[in-house]
Amino acid sequence: MKIGVVGFGYWGPNLVRNFQGTPGVDGVVCFDSSEKRLQIAKQKFPTIETFGNYDDLLKRDDVKAVAIATPVSTHFPLGIKALEAGKHLLLEKPMAESTEQCATLIEMAGKKKLVLMVDHTFVYTGAVRKIKEMIDEGRLGQIMYFDSVRVNLGLFQHDTNVVWDLAPHDLSIMDYLVGQDPVGVAAIGAKHFNEMEDIAYLTVRYNNQLLAHFHVNWMSPVKVRKILIGGSKLMVMYDDMDPSEKVKVYDKGVDIKERESIYRVLVQYRTGDMWAPKIDLGEALSLMTAEFVEAIKTGKRPTTDGRSGLKVVKILEAAQESLRAGGKMIDLTP
Repeated sequence: MKIGVVGFGYWGPNLVRNFQGTPGVDGVVCFDSSEKRLQIAKQKFPTIETFGNYDDLLKRDDVKAVAIATPVSTHFPLGIKALEAGKHLLLEKPMAESTEQCATLIEMAGKKKLVLMVDHTFVYTGAVRKIKEMIDEGRLGQIMYFDSVRVNLGLFQHDTNVVWDLAPHDLSIMDYLVGQDPVGVAAIGAKHFNEMEDIAYLTVRYNNQLLAHFHVNWMSPVKVRKILIGGSKLMVMYDDMDPSEKVKVYDKGVDIKERESIYRVLVQYRTGDMWAPKIDLGEALSLMTAEFVEAIKTGKRPTTDGRSGLKVVKILEAAQESLRAGGKMIDLTP
């Protein structure tokens, strides 16, 4: 099959490169509204075909799927058009601007029996998959908290705030690892340079006292990509900036020594070893593109399908509502 990549800006070249190396793909075609970017695409990837008209790409019978790497405001109109043309669809994060748009895309994909997938790339990293393995095996015990920091200097976006830009990465990781539906979302933020929040703090509540917190910021002097996960048995730190030990496991925690009454509990602190498990260092995006192609061939549901994209957008929508309401907790219970 051939894959169409829509948008040759920041992320498009990565998709082209990985699809060219994916078994089962015998060619990549690219659409962009900018002739200059199409010229750059041809210079960088001489074997690809380029289109300046989206409809012309969709008319190609040998193009079985479309990957859209354009601003989020265009995801729905471009995506629904691809599905209507009978193309399998891969969307960059976030999936769309609203849960209503996400639901429409999911419904159309189901009606047409097409694969709909969202490029939540970090779910496919060896580090996140190793943590998932440990959680599924019960080695961490009950998950008590999920604490995330994703900050850097820039890139300021003109059409979206820092929550919609940076938080989807860690929200998708959390959804994959926790596997539960949140019951509430609260967010506070600030706008220093325009009408878009450039710093924000999100709190996501789950049942069973699980609490998740996210710090996203475009104005940090340093780049930080770090997640702390607290389990009742073991605790984990995932530092994506660490070149050699991205995942560290700590045998640390709190044990109840004696419970005298409901109001008085004596605890003792457990301090054990720290170790760094071996993780797969393969490129996450190559695993994601391979899973997309495999899902098209076999009909197998991809890990980050439309439903996972919808769940992330649902939290983003609630966070946006909370920002407008000054940090009010938004109820997400059915």
